Amino acid sequence: MAKVQHEFQAETKQLLDLMIHSIYTNHEIFLRELISNASDALDKLHFAALTDSALREGDESAEIFLVPDEASHTLSISDNGIGMTKDELELNLGTIARSGSQNFKTEDTAHGAKNASKIDIIGQFGVGFYSAFMVSDLVTVTSKAYGSEQAYTWTSSGADGYTITQSSWSGTGTEIVLHLKEDRDDEDYSTFLEEYTIRNLIKKYSDYIRYPIKMTVTKSRRKADADSEDKAPEYEQYRELETLNSMEPIWKRQKSKVKPEEYNSYYKSKFYDYADPARVIRTSVEGVSSRTPVHSRPRSL
Repeated sequence: MAKVQHEFQAETKQLLDLMIHSIYTNHEIFLRELISNASDALDKLHFAALTDSALREGDESAEIFLVPDEASHTLSISDNGIGMTKDELELNLGTIARSGSQNFKTEDTAHGAKNASKIDIIGQFGVGFYSAFMVSDLVTVTSKAYGSEQAYTWTSSGADGYTITQSSWSGTGTEIVLHLKEDRDDEDYSTFLEEYTIRNLIKKYSDYIRYPIKMTVTKSRRKADADSEDKAPEYEQYRELETLNSMEPIWKRQKSKVKPEEYNSYYKSKFYDYADPARVIRTSVEGVSSRTPVHSRPRSL
């Protein structure tokens, strides 16, 4: 398949430049936006399976994966959601402010889907994806629509346009690879490859995404042969796949299923305290509360 360069429309180029330099001033939110898109793709597969008997979610669990690679200076965000066809890649990514998520909700509502009003699709405005260009000078999106045999790769370096080519990718869903910009005196893009930074951004923006966000992290453990009391303990590092988000807020879980250390961790992360809370008081209120103000009338003299 020949590589064909597609040009963004003139208005689209201006909007893309405006978004990168004006609309989004906080560069770190790019990860929030891309994870929200991945969550939407998983939601779409779930809801499509409810109304299409031929569409099954498969044996794989719904997951989002992050892969930072310092050697190639790239960060990958992938999901095993509904994926996109070649036409959908061009429509959803080739046109700024065209939201595939919003279109998905609109079509379901138009067809009278029972669950249309309950579909909680996050990315409804179609602009969040382009925040990736705040931190990247090249973005590739490889996607295979669920049930399709052919994957396609969308590639763009920004306002110059994009290409769409066939791909031999064997996965299902979507994989976004950000080729991060080179570090400058005033911008440290390499920080978005650091485990500490990624963990903090997930906790800050995406902790309650309903699907597990997973990443292989470095951990430390005591060596098995370091049991001698005469020697100082020796430790070794190892790599392990870990879920970074809690998925469900602790206040939505049953009291019996929340551990004391989870309350402590929540308090410390939200209030930036190093000590455990003095006490945890959990209350549950149902119904509607109202308040009627009472005004006093001054007595006449």
